[in-house]
Amino acid sequence: MGPVGTTSVSPPSSSSSLLSDLLRESGGVAVVDGGLATELERHGADLNDPLWSAKCLLTSPHLIRSVHLDYLEAGADIIITASYQATIQGFKAKGFSQEESENLLRKSVAIACEARDVYYSRCIESSSDHIADGRILKHRPIIVAASVGSYGAYLADGSEYSGDYGDAMDLEFLKNFHRRRVKVLADSGPDLVAFETVPNKLEAEAFAQLLEEEDINIPAWMSFNSKDGVDVVSGDSLPECVAIAQLCKKIVAVGINCTPPRFIRDLILSVKTVTTKPILIYPNSGESYDADRKEWVQNTGVSDTDFVSYVNKWCEVGASLVGGCCRTTPNTIRAIYGTLSSRSSAPS
Repeated sequence: MGPVGTTSVSPPSSSSSLLSDLLRESGGVAVVDGGLATELERHGADLNDPLWSAKCLLTSPHLIRSVHLDYLEAGADIIITASYQATIQGFKAKGFSQEESENLLRKSVAIACEARDVYYSRCIESSSDHIADGRILKHRPIIVAASVGSYGAYLADGSEYSGDYGDAMDLEFLKNFHRRRVKVLADSGPDLVAFETVPNKLEAEAFAQLLEEEDINIPAWMSFNSKDGVDVVSGDSLPECVAIAQLCKKIVAVGINCTPPRFIRDLILSVKTVTTKPILIYPNSGESYDADRKEWVQNTGVSDTDFVSYVNKWCEVGASLVGGCCRTTPNTIRAIYGTLSSRSSAPS
């Protein structure tokens, strides 16, 4: 990498070595961004819609770019696209054609890549790596991860927090539901695909089989959620779910997201028994989601200080990628970045 101000930084190559290259350059632990919807609302977006944060792809893409930039300037090495709840089926229900729906998926990736380019430009303009007014302007590889939410996220009824899709659900249905969406996102220029908040073993199998069956030439990660600190939210065994990801060659990291911080350490230890891949964790703030009221119950959450107090413990037991999910903010990610920076500079 050339000196800042003389050579632009190219995005990391989309290959199976992508994540290992990033982890090597970041000292063993990389920073993932934080919650998207909360920040979009803070910027003025109205997300009262089945599309949730993906609604902004239609109404206010500039706000998505602003949030991506906020996270990059807070120290995130990985930004996740606004496609978690973006599906072809969901867009069609809003009256969009197949082509328009696919273009909106591509747009989610383009916005994140544009934010990365803007960030690199700001780094060049700053002339040297530094922190100014709380903004971290540091030349480094930045990964764009294309988010793929679960079938439950499309339903917008909170079932990604239960994994209960009904007795009639089967593997082929889930594969057919996700197939074109995954392919469009993978071909849109991200560095990896992020299968997020996977609530049950059946959907993990669907994602893994799609990666093997389809002509998808970029790596992926898979992250599960838990409400008891032992199993995934459906009650399926976490080690059994992780084993599916372990066997899939295109999956380069596996872990936990959208789960209370207090459960993460034990979940990492459980994941470690099954996988040799980098372990990914990006918990929520600890608040509980009320699916009936469609809101987060705030009295169960933790402060940024409390959240970040867990970070060293997570890294000590094996976490390699650390960030935040629902209700975490750029301040959370900035604090994680600071903690990891202090950890890497501490004498051994």
